[in-house]
Amino acid sequence: MKKTFTKQPKQPLGIFELIAIALGGMIGGGIFAILGVSVEKIGNATPIAIAIGGFLAFLAAYSYVKLALYYKDEGATYSFYKRTFTKSRFSACAIGWLITFGYISTLALYAFTFASYLASVFPACDYEILRDIFSGAVLLFFSVINLISVKGMGEVEDIMVYLKLSILLGISILLADKGDINNILPVFDKQFELFNIIVVASITFVAYEGFQLVIHATDEMRNPDKNIPRAIYSAIGLATTIYVVLAIGALMSISKAQLIADKEYALAAGSSAVLGEVGLVVVIFGALLATASAINGTIFGASRLMAVISDDGYFPKILATRIKTYIPKYSIWFMFFFSYIFILTGTLETIIEFGSITFLIVSFLMAYANFVIRKKTNSSALLTIVAMVGLAVAGLFIIYFEFTTNMRNLLFIVGIYILLMLSAFGYSRFKKKGLFGGN
Repeated sequence: MKKTFTKQPKQPLGIFELIAIALGGMIGGGIFAILGVSVEKIGNATPIAIAIGGFLAFLAAYSYVKLALYYKDEGATYSFYKRTFTKSRFSACAIGWLITFGYISTLALYAFTFASYLASVFPACDYEILRDIFSGAVLLFFSVINLISVKGMGEVEDIMVYLKLSILLGISILLADKGDINNILPVFDKQFELFNIIVVASITFVAYEGFQLVIHATDEMRNPDKNIPRAIYSAIGLATTIYVVLAIGALMSISKAQLIADKEYALAAGSSAVLGEVGLVVVIFGALLATASAINGTIFGASRLMAVISDDGYFPKILATRIKTYIPKYSIWFMFFFSYIFILTGTLETIIEFGSITFLIVSFLMAYANFVIRKKTNSSALLTIVAMVGLAVAGLFIIYFEFTTNMRNLLFIVGIYILLMLSAFGYSRFKKKGLFGGN
């Protein structure tokens, strides 16, 4: 049964606050991490691939918006799927595990990127050791921030979101102004292959993850029927614009050889020669701020989602334990531990590709759920089918690319999925027996 939105008379969230929430979740380490990887694979066509990635995000967002308006549930992805397929405990459990580890992979990506840019400041030191130390330190810092105070976390996040947007726009404009348009011509070289552009577009999908965080604020927003779609679509459009302009500016002003050689911190690699030492500091500060903001917000939202899933009996019951009424302390430590394991065991490409594939799978499942109840959500069957096909093809392209070029990465990713599905099967099968403290 549909429920109606409960009006919040005190300090309701308006459209600008909701757009900020979505942008805060999306614009993090993704764009900084994927830039060098993308240039390595398709060169000057990178902005086109990033724009196609934005189009994929719009396709995914369509079903999220429709389901959000129908269910009015702050649980978003997990709750939508559980409420659509009520008879399948495994489906609910599997989507819970998938979305949780999708968030963990993006957390690892943000921390990896943060550490890479910070480590680039110390060229005389061992880069990999510094990166591992810094990534663990930033994860620990924001885990503690989230454990100490909900209010403090929110105040820190608000400041970081607005600052990072201003800085990223400034960096984009400066790089484009200092660059040469001839450096991004021709857009397609002699080795151009449409397949490679679609693969990179699919990989960039992880940079758009986060728009669904708006849905978690359902009960705290003003006029949700209008503001949910406005906030999500506007945020995706703004993020796509910023990403494309930033990619164009980087390609115009920094040599592709340098972007590829130092892809973990691509923007910092050549910015000092273009913008000077002050410009380099601004670029590094912008990268650190963007990634730190995304780490903070992801820990906050995903840890609470884990607690909800645990309450339903699909995670160990201890993960639902809260302190100070709201703070799920063990879920926060769980995310810290496994995201750091990702960093220590995987490469940048592995983390990016696992995150992209996972969110493509989850978004496909949301589109499928929307298709199943399309009459109830008043959704276009054509648009929903196009979304399912586009998201499925994007995921398959990444898998095929890995199969033909990097089997080790693919086996690592497949291995994680096997472990996740086995765990989900175990929790869903034995929940009734009370072996995991389920309800």
